[in-house]
Amino acid sequence: MSKKVAIGGDHASPEYKAAIIEHLEAKGFEVKNYGTNSLDYPDFAHPVAKGVNDGEFERGILICGSGNGVAMTANKYPNVRAGLCWTKEIVTLIRQHNDANILVLPARFTAKQQVIEMVDEFFSMEFEGGRHQNRVNKICI
Repeated sequence: MSKKVAIGGDHASPEYKAAIIEHLEAKGFEVKNYGTNSLDYPDFAHPVAKGVNDGEFERGILICGSGNGVAMTANKYPNVRAGLCWTKEIVTLIRQHNDANILVLPARFTAKQQVIEMVDEFFSMEFEGGRHQNRVNKICI
């Protein structure tokens, strides 16, 4: 897996985003921060999703208050599978069963330590393939 990661977050997430960046860089990841602290989540969700979609980054992380807006934006890209997670167990499943390549975090509904644990899970889990591959192949129409 590539150690290049794209990240973006809105005004609800600067503390979380900073903690994630620090954590990933300490683990040897190269993190590209697409900002922002603005109210307009598409402004940072699009460049993160485009970078993953185009293969510049193998994986990305998006954070906003609920996570829904950035997930909806990112999932417009054909090669993106952005999964909204609020527990480590959900992170495991989006990686193993859905081959998610963008982790979406709801800043207003998670604790900072919980987010760090979810980020670690996202980068440690691999896609299981097999029967799940057929399902992933059916996502894009």
